[in-house]
Amino acid sequence: MGRLGITKRFVFMAIAAGMGLVCGFGAQSQEAREKPNILLFMADDMTWHDLGCYGNKDVRTPHLDRLANEGDRYTHCFNSAPMCAPTRMSLYTGIHPVRNGAHPNHSKVHDNIKSLPHYLGALGYRTALLGKRHEAPLANFPFEFLGGRHHDNGKGVDLELDKVGEFIADAREQPWCLVVTSNQPHTPWNRGDASVYAADKLTLPKYLVDTPETREAMTKYYAEISYMDAQFGECMKQLEASGRAKNTLVIFLSEQGSNFPHCKWTCYDSGLRSAAILRWPAKRFGFDESRVKVIGEPMIQYVDILPTLVDFGGGNSADFDFDGRSILKMQYYHGKLIRPREFVYGVQTSKGIGAGPEAYGIRTIRDKRFRLIWNLNWEGEFQNSVVKRFEPYQSWKRLADGGDDFAKEQWSRYRKRPQYELYDLDADPFEMGNLADNSRYRARFRRLKKELAAWMKQQGDKGAQTEAEALERKAKSRSK
Repeated sequence: MGRLGITKRFVFMAIAAGMGLVCGFGAQSQEAREKPNILLFMADDMTWHDLGCYGNKDVRTPHLDRLANEGDRYTHCFNSAPMCAPTRMSLYTGIHPVRNGAHPNHSKVHDNIKSLPHYLGALGYRTALLGKRHEAPLANFPFEFLGGRHHDNGKGVDLELDKVGEFIADAREQPWCLVVTSNQPHTPWNRGDASVYAADKLTLPKYLVDTPETREAMTKYYAEISYMDAQFGECMKQLEASGRAKNTLVIFLSEQGSNFPHCKWTCYDSGLRSAAILRWPAKRFGFDESRVKVIGEPMIQYVDILPTLVDFGGGNSADFDFDGRSILKMQYYHGKLIRPREFVYGVQTSKGIGAGPEAYGIRTIRDKRFRLIWNLNWEGEFQNSVVKRFEPYQSWKRLADGGDDFAKEQWSRYRKRPQYELYDLDADPFEMGNLADNSRYRARFRRLKKELAAWMKQQGDKGAQTEAEALERKAKSRSK
């Protein structure tokens, strides 16, 4: 079951760690008593289902597929926002974007906000980041910076991966957390070998219009995913060579959706849902697996990662004002659900994005089956760089002008959306049919709307007013 969900071994380990029961299961080795190391690798603008281990039969991702076989592949992991900066700052702070202050893109957190280096540093960890930086102000994110580009122009070495092994060796016996942030597969798609992908053989997700331009772009996008997979593989090679792999928690996250329409900058599943694979240290706990009954898998969000690392590193996440919950305290044990998460949430602040609208705020709530989306500025039109200059989307318009009804529908609904959208993810996983006006789902609509309003109030989110004032949270400059 390791590839498809939460393994029995991890569930027991999680509950034992969360309840402080580890010492009751026999003597541990010296390795098991050491604090675990952490390697967190993040892709950039990659839709969650575009990995082999998540069911994509076209893309080639052997290294991440291997990690999924060795660890736990989460199927219900979600971002807080479908843009780079808010996603990363919510990940590093354990706090959703509006409450931490970083809800627009290229934004900044409030002065009092602390982040991963603060919390793990207090537990004795050396924390470093190699690769793309997209957080501000830097004083609130005091990683040891090992170098990297904010964007990749396709020339030269974009990520000096030799520094992974160098950092691990230099840390010696000190526990460490290394964050590696690739620029791939963020546009422009200029890395990897697109020729290995035959455009006419690809299977497109249902929300994309099938044009030659869409297919050609997909080959370049997949090539960058394969390139990113090779980067991850090199990180794992150096981790194995260091001799520290058995006591290292490895995390892979895909960030938010790709540049294709209906993904990044949207609050659909293709924008907010994330690939998340965690491989936990193999020899940290001794236990009897027969004691554990695995029933299912929790929904998790990026804000849950930092509380999890705090607990796993020997701290207590309950001591801090996180929005997230430790995954170690959110599991099933003996058929009893310990701390379930019933809802996940998301925000999109469009004011200030490249080629963006004057205002087009989006809020969303999702349970295991349904997603409700509230388009705050629904009377206007959404626009961004995809609308203005992304060639596959322009090809949809040409096909629509030629009389293709599906192309017309998909081209139009990306720009013009109703105030509310409700989707049944079990029946309609790609969110193609809006149920918001369907009387059969009125009770569900009202329940989700009420819960969303309560969450926004807790976050200090004033909806359209927060969208209108978004530029006040923009950083004067950003990391390069």
